[in-house]
Amino acid sequence: MPPGNHRGNRRHRVRGAGACAHGGRTGYPRRSTAAAHRPVFEEVRLTKPNEPSPAANGPPLAYLDHEFLESDEGRPLRILSEYLQPLRAFRQHQVHDTIVFFGSARLREDGPLGSWYAAARELARRVTEWSKQLGSPAQRFLVCTGGGGGIMEAANRGAADAGGRTIGLNIGLPHEQRPNPYITRGLGFEFHYFFMRKLWFAHLARAIIAFPGGFGTLDELFEILTLSQTGKLDRRVIVILYGSSYWNEIVNFEALVRHGMINAADLALFQVVDSPAEALAVLQRELASETAHATPAIAKSVTYHREP
Repeated sequence: MPPGNHRGNRRHRVRGAGACAHGGRTGYPRRSTAAAHRPVFEEVRLTKPNEPSPAANGPPLAYLDHEFLESDEGRPLRILSEYLQPLRAFRQHQVHDTIVFFGSARLREDGPLGSWYAAARELARRVTEWSKQLGSPAQRFLVCTGGGGGIMEAANRGAADAGGRTIGLNIGLPHEQRPNPYITRGLGFEFHYFFMRKLWFAHLARAIIAFPGGFGTLDELFEILTLSQTGKLDRRVIVILYGSSYWNEIVNFEALVRHGMINAADLALFQVVDSPAEALAVLQRELASETAHATPAIAKSVTYHREP
């Protein structure tokens, strides 16, 4: 075989074997050995039209994993959700501040203590009518309750009677606590944690009105009185006790002063009334000069620094 043909055949065989990767007289560009052995990936279509993503059959996203969210490790997220969800709703609905009604869930309109139900309904109606007359673009002094029955239902109902919006901060309990039908759509909330529910009672309230109630009412009332007494909120919350005959029997505030448990000045933290007209007069006198700023108007906690 002529030498030229021999070299040509050799060149063909070397190229076919990939030896051209070494360069030399073949005329082909030099390539690295790693490139020569790099695997070739075929482009594969992951989904077909109208076919679910492969992720649908894989592990869920962490924030959509209900088992995780309901676990002990997910508790901080659940707590935070009970702050952020109402905050978002209050901003969307331009809720500025509230007048909170506390009272027993056990009272019935046609029961033996139905007069208190009627009074709460009438007072909420008057408060809402006054709020609507303020002409503020922010929603001022909205009636807010614990969202259940009894006094809570009466207050939400009275606000609805006046054509106003009204808030319900409900909480899941074994008995008594079911959302009443008078809460404005979008302003009803279901809480798991009592302390997060209390936060929203306290930090939007410009006043609270405590009608006769049991442990829950007393707990909520004294929470607000403690915050007021200690100055832990950066603004005053008006506290009204409705029904002097009930409150004078249930709580002996003068005895607390006499035993040195509170100061005599602490008795000025609340006022006692016996009619819707009297309660509304207190609210109008104490809150008429309040101006609207940022919405929602969340009260800030006060931090006291000790001197070194």
